[in-house]
Amino acid sequence: MTDTVLADSLPKWIKDHVELYERDGDAAHLWDAALGGGKGMLTTLLLRTTGRKSGKTLSLPLIYRPTDTGGYCVIASKGGAPAHPAWYLNLADEPNVRIKVANKEMKATARVAEGAEREALWQKMVDYYAPYTDYQAATERQIPVVVLEPIR
Repeated sequence: MTDTVLADSLPKWIKDHVELYERDGDAAHLWDAALGGGKGMLTTLLLRTTGRKSGKTLSLPLIYRPTDTGGYCVIASKGGAPAHPAWYLNLADEPNVRIKVANKEMKATARVAEGAEREALWQKMVDYYAPYTDYQAATERQIPVVVLEPIR
């Protein structure tokens, strides 16, 4: 995973996190949630999507929790903004992605959780990172819960 493209609009701390993840996934795996309004050290993965407009590979670190089926759950919150994040729109167009979890790189397929699965995963993520509740309250859209399923 060395062909990182970062959006110019990303804050410096996110760019720094991606760059660290590229160099040393173990060092970047835990993220200090105080930078985003939370508490404690949280697990992150590096998500690579294909830009739906640019066709370029884009990388972004995201908080995750493992699923009961061996996948990884992430939240498309964009901090409660009215529109979905670009990475979510990218995987809606192309669900085949690459992820890096610590120093383990893999291909994965993204899908949006629905119904009872969504509710259970949403609660799991809120329990892990409470600001998701505030993000949902700040927007009228239902924030998507995404499952990244490794391709074995």
